Formats: sequence, C-alpha cells, structure tokens
Amino acid sequence: MHITIPTALTLFRILLLPVMVLVFYAPFRGANIAAAAIFIAAAVTDWLDGWVARRYDMGSAFGAFLDPVADKLMVAVTLFLLVQDNHTPLMAVTSAVIVGREISISALREWMAGIGAHATVRVATIGKVKTVMQIVAIVVLLYQHDLESLRPFYLGETLLVIAAVLTIWSGLQYVRAAWPVLRRQR
Repeated sequence: MHITIPTALTLFRILLLPVMVLVFYAPFRGANIAAAAIFIAAAVTDWLDGWVARRYDMGSAFGAFLDPVADKLMVAVTLFLLVQDNHTPLMAVTSAVIVGREISISALREWMAGIGAHATVRVATIGKVKTVMQIVAIVVLLYQHDLESLRPFYLGETLLVIAAVLTIWSGLQYVRAAWPVLRRQR
C-alpha cells in the first residue's frame, strides 16, 4: 500500500494523541499550554490533509477511512482527559453527547455505505461549524489558565455546550437525510 502525503498527515495526527496525553499529565509548568499546542497541531493536520488530498488529487480509500477515525479519536481522547480533570456533571454530559453522536453517526454512515447509500449522509456545513466549535472549546479547556478578566474554563465549557448543541443539530440532519432509506430498510 502506498502512503500518500494526506494519509501520512492523518497518521501523524493519530501519533500526536499519546504524546498529548503524556504532556497533559506531565508535571511541568506549562504542560497545559503544550497539550493545547499539540491539539492545535493535530487540528491543523486535519485541515491540511484534506486540502492536500483535494488540491493535488491524492485521495485514497485508506485515507478516506482513516481521516474520520483520526478525527473521532482526537476529540474523544481529549474529552476523556478533560472530563477526568474537570469532573463536573455539565462537562461529563456535554462530552458524552459529543462522543455518543460521533459513534452513532459514524455507525449510520458505515451502514449507509454498506447498502450503497453513502452519498445520502455527506458532511454538511453545520458539521464543519460543529467541528470548529469543538476544536476551539477543547483548546480553551486544555489551556484553562485563569486570566484576571476572563475565565477560560467557563468560556471553554460554554463553547463546549454550544458545540454539543451543534452536534445534536448536525446529527439530526444526518438522520433526517438518511430517514427515507432507513424507512425502506424495515
């Protein structure tokens, strides 16, 4: 199998996850800033691999499979870290909604592809907005230093709630798009 540049970037994003986890728990001053920077680097590779694949026609079946897996891993692992570090009911429920939606919609998309209807459940604009909101919220929550005029944890938590609402909204759009096919499959 030939590894394209976009696929290499996706694999690099996956390899950044254990590094981020280790840095997150590292006992040095600024570990939170380093973990946030690693997460930002992973998010940039997410954008970059797609751009390179489209711009230079380097898409591959393996890359198309691996990219959403890397995205889901990046978000889920980081949310688990944040819930463990900030175990509030709001953080736990919000994270559970986001991770639950990601698993459910991934299963729906896989099933739809299996019956030849994968075009029915393509990524919508709201899904992209949701992803950006999740990334911003997670970066703020990883950083979470209190500044005198701004409390980043509360800002991050609020942004994560907004991301969860967008997550539900985009998930409902996927289900609505798939509903005619789901009804015929009874």
